[in-house]
Amino acid sequence: MIKLFKKMLFLTIPLVTVACSQQTSYSKGVYMLIDTSGTYTKELTQAQRIINFTLAKINPGDTFVVARVDTGSFSEKDIVQKQTFEDRPSMANQQKRLFREGINNFIEEVKPSAYTDITGGMLQAVEYMNEAKSGVKTILIFSDLKEEIQAGYNRDIPINLEGYRVIAINVTKLRSDNIDPVEYLDRLDKWRNKVESGGGEWQVINDLERLEPIFSS
Repeated sequence: MIKLFKKMLFLTIPLVTVACSQQTSYSKGVYMLIDTSGTYTKELTQAQRIINFTLAKINPGDTFVVARVDTGSFSEKDIVQKQTFEDRPSMANQQKRLFREGINNFIEEVKPSAYTDITGGMLQAVEYMNEAKSGVKTILIFSDLKEEIQAGYNRDIPINLEGYRVIAINVTKLRSDNIDPVEYLDRLDKWRNKVESGGGEWQVINDLERLEPIFSS
């Protein structure tokens, strides 16, 4: 009987290990970068809608971070709100409420930045999400994708995006894009190449309803 018990205990240990690893691998991490440069700050009410939509889809154990893109975005100081949500629904709902309040305050007070360091923001997103150990990792970029780097900043570096989905949202067309649409297409192609060369998946979504599938996979 003792031998049988030891055998059964031995067999259950791997099952416990597998269950723990599955729990980690199925948690989601969403890191949203918000462009705050120039006139793009006029689009921030749309960013609010996307944040509220994401909060509604977040599950217990998931992580959600919102950070601004400004002159030098490779810094934790640009994180506006961050949270890994509790398992208890009452606690998670309270965390979501505080998250929304923090975002609302940020959007009311934010001032336009002179430069747009999207690459620095992506580097910060990867560093944070790797530490969070989320299984499904998504970076949302709310921007027109026109990157402008201040003199002296080096952003000509590869980004390891293996296991990441990078989704550009609300990629508005600039006035110059209307004159020459090739500029818009080249901008999208530049970022697609940057993400895919780093091992990530690239997607552009300008319709909020098309965000739904990313939270079901």
